[in-house]
Amino acid sequence: MTDRLQTFNQYRRQMNQQILDQGNLQIKRFFSLDSQTYRQGALPAQTKELLGLVASLVLRCDDCISYHIIQCAKSGFSDEQLFEAFSVALVVGGSIVIPHLRRAVELLEELRRPDQGSPSA
Repeated sequence: MTDRLQTFNQYRRQMNQQILDQGNLQIKRFFSLDSQTYRQGALPAQTKELLGLVASLVLRCDDCISYHIIQCAKSGFSDEQLFEAFSVALVVGGSIVIPHLRRAVELLEELRRPDQGSPSA
């Protein structure tokens, strides 16, 4: 795993734990709702991750994009499938999505490198 991926995953885990350790009920409920939303349901969990990726690209949240790219790669989406999703985000969000798309593709390439093994979050 590259330093970038390790840093992202470690920071996310550490800060989420620090936030949850404060014991704020509303924050805990929101975090729980977020986790529950991406579970298997009428839509497969894999599809929900792809939807999260597209929404994150349109909203231009690089942390969210990174998280969902990692999850989509773990879920087994092909590059062709991901690029179709990228095209939806680009059409919906417009050209302002392009810089975030660049970073998404850069991370995807990192995840696909043979020395990465299977992506983890």
